[in-house]
Amino acid sequence: MRFMLLVKADKNSEAGVMPPKELFAEMGKFNEEMAKAGVMLAGEGLHPTSKGARISYGRGKPTVTDGPFPGAKDLVAGFWLIQVKSKREAIDWASRAPFGEGAEVEIRQVFEASDFPPELFSAEDAAREQALRDELQRKAAKP
Repeated sequence: MRFMLLVKADKNSEAGVMPPKELFAEMGKFNEEMAKAGVMLAGEGLHPTSKGARISYGRGKPTVTDGPFPGAKDLVAGFWLIQVKSKREAIDWASRAPFGEGAEVEIRQVFEASDFPPELFSAEDAAREQALRDELQRKAAKP
């Protein structure tokens, strides 16, 4: 099972304030630990929303809104993509992240082909999706 661990933003991350050197080092150790355990597939921090944009879809042409966006607690400052055996294991890993008081990580399971009914996502669709993932991994592995 794959899970996305979403690190919630706060006023500091939205202001572009880098974490203290100690937290940065602890985060590196945590990432290494997850990588060595074979659970971490990806993980990155995100620039503040002031450097981003949102696209809203409706009738006609999509609408683009430049950041910053309100409600820091509803925004994402970073993420991990992990592969584990259960939601409980995802919770255990997220609980070990070296964050302090007030930080928040949201855990969301990623849909797999097997989660969809066959009439919505056929075996051919699943094979095509897997081929695309394999191709993306090959491209990512090239220096």
